[in-house]
Amino acid sequence: MCNDIDRDYFKKRLLERQEEISRGLEAQKKTSAPVELDQARVGRLSRMDAMQQQEMSKASAHLVNLERQRIQTALKRMKSGEYGYCIFCDDEINVKRLDFDPSILICIDCAEEAENR
Repeated sequence: MCNDIDRDYFKKRLLERQEEISRGLEAQKKTSAPVELDQARVGRLSRMDAMQQQEMSKASAHLVNLERQRIQTALKRMKSGEYGYCIFCDDEINVKRLDFDPSILICIDCAEEAENR
């Protein structure tokens, strides 16, 4: 494990974020309910707006689920002693990078290389 990393600090942050995500997903279920298509009760523009809001909510939920998966992976890597090391090159991930996002799995060099592909 990287010597500079305070595992307890990062574990606490990961668990707190995981809890925030769980609470947010519960609240978001209400906004992704099916849109009512009864034209007598809801106007066409209102339905279109509701459908757009529903799609935006689904896209947001997808991104949040990806973040939750990253957090779970980071927690598993923490248990196995692999946390803080890049999944591609096995170099240490800079502590400042982990401080920005504790669920990050790759070093800055590998991230830049992937971005340039």
